[in-house]
Amino acid sequence: MGKTTREFDTFEEFWPYYVAMHSKAATRWVHLTGTLTGLAVSAYGVARGRRRYLAALPLIGYGTAWPAHFLIEGNNPATFGHPAWSLRGDLKMIATMLAGRDAELAETAAKWLSENGA
Repeated sequence: MGKTTREFDTFEEFWPYYVAMHSKAATRWVHLTGTLTGLAVSAYGVARGRRRYLAALPLIGYGTAWPAHFLIEGNNPATFGHPAWSLRGDLKMIATMLAGRDAELAETAAKWLSENGA
């Protein structure tokens, strides 16, 4: 499994690494599906006055994303070593995908992996 102990000084340095840890399209799409499902369940709960549904976001989001790393990507989630930047990275990755630019993510991942011998 991939290491998550790399050090980064800025999010801009972290971003290509984060994308590389999501190099397979299936991993990215599982993340998107889990995050959007968690958001939908949480929003439903808030709209119905059931604040406990807010717990759905991390449970569904991480509950789908982490197995994707182990089973599809074959690495450890970047969250384990960089939780705050990983959340920011996940949001940026999902926004990029929703903008129809998934190919851009694949290129960023491939470039980082080739430059870092991974």
